[in-house]
Amino acid sequence: MKKKKDERSSLPSVDEILKGPEGAAWLASFPRSVVLQAVREAIAGMRQKLKDGARPNTSSAVLFSTIEGRIHKLSSYSLQPVINATGIVLHTNLGRAVLSERAIENVISVSRGYSNLEYDLEAGKRGKRHVHTARILHQLIGAEDALIVNNNAAAVFLSLNTLAKDREAIVSRGELVEIGGSFRVPDVMAASGAMLREVGTTNKTHLHDYETALCERTGLILKVHQSNYKVIGFTEDVPVSELVRLGKEHDIPVMYDLGSGNLIDLKPYGIHSEPSVQEVLRSGVDLITFSGDKLLGGPQGGVIVGRRDLIEKVRKNPLARAVRVDKLTIAAFEATLMEYLDPALALKRIPVLDMLFQPADVIQARAKKLAARLRKQGAAADIVVVRDVSKAGGGSLPDASFDTFAVSVVPSQITVNDLERQLRSAPRPVIARIRENALLLDARTIRDSEIQHLVEIVSDALSRA
Repeated sequence: MKKKKDERSSLPSVDEILKGPEGAAWLASFPRSVVLQAVREAIAGMRQKLKDGARPNTSSAVLFSTIEGRIHKLSSYSLQPVINATGIVLHTNLGRAVLSERAIENVISVSRGYSNLEYDLEAGKRGKRHVHTARILHQLIGAEDALIVNNNAAAVFLSLNTLAKDREAIVSRGELVEIGGSFRVPDVMAASGAMLREVGTTNKTHLHDYETALCERTGLILKVHQSNYKVIGFTEDVPVSELVRLGKEHDIPVMYDLGSGNLIDLKPYGIHSEPSVQEVLRSGVDLITFSGDKLLGGPQGGVIVGRRDLIEKVRKNPLARAVRVDKLTIAAFEATLMEYLDPALALKRIPVLDMLFQPADVIQARAKKLAARLRKQGAAADIVVVRDVSKAGGGSLPDASFDTFAVSVVPSQITVNDLERQLRSAPRPVIARIRENALLLDARTIRDSEIQHLVEIVSDALSRA
């Protein structure tokens, strides 16, 4: 009986493919190491399927298509732009704040060549990198001094390590928060060398709790803003102004970790739970820490503002160099902060603020445009505009909801899960939400310039029955 030929032996060798016309074309356009890895992986994949008893199509056309796909994947950037159709403005998984055009332009300008990062142009000698942002923060919020580090966790850690190492830091039990990435205030305090002194209860803390905890070991009073959660009902906490008075009476600095870092008065928009940095600074607090890539709408970073003598101590901490920011972050920060010189323009120019507070009729018009274009493409789906609710995200404004409009897509030839998967794997990935067997494209976070791309991507995905 004639022995059946092993199909694995019919597959071309790596060398044969590289020497063929397709291989030559790939090598002319892509790095040899990338082409070589793609060819090896494609052949190995087919061999494994055959070994497992599968019957894959082993034609040259299929093999070459597989190789080409792998080449493009291996030679593409892992970090890539996506279309955020979730409606979550500060989506931590999607990079949080979208930078303003002026911030992007400044980053490009500074990164194209050399800069005066640490050079004093007037004095003609070495300068300090923090001056570029300290100047504008003083102008904007009246802070005596400021320092920017690589994120707010670092800002809190560095401040605690400087002011309360081997001493007690008094914190209300109701403010021992945890944010994304398992960042917990007690853990950061322990790592900084500060000793946690809890006062009060989860839902109620009084001024006398702080007064009773004061002793010769006290190095700092710390207040933490509930930026990513709310305790409601039978609650009470101590206003920062009272903590400031207590701190001054006993010559103990008071630090306030604001978390989100808002520079706009949000009360006209119905948000009364998020104080501005300026408002807190006017209370007399000694140090404030907050994020740059949340409500501020800038790059990732942690901002420390407050008393000049305390900021100088923090700046001289040897650990400050380990968490310092580079020229690109400073360029983006300075340009973002400059937008706030005109608050009315900042609301339009800073994407985070524009998306959060854009009028509902503007969002509805964008949703209608998207839906109409999808229907015009003859998309195999039931497409309607629906009312929905958006969130700020990023651990900001936990009790605030924003009315929005979304395009609901119920596919007729594929499942909604398949549609969502295909959108994620598109050349320009689209991240959306699924609710009640419908895919929702929230128009709040979809930019006008992305609509046509989105129409093409969704239409293509729906056509793959």
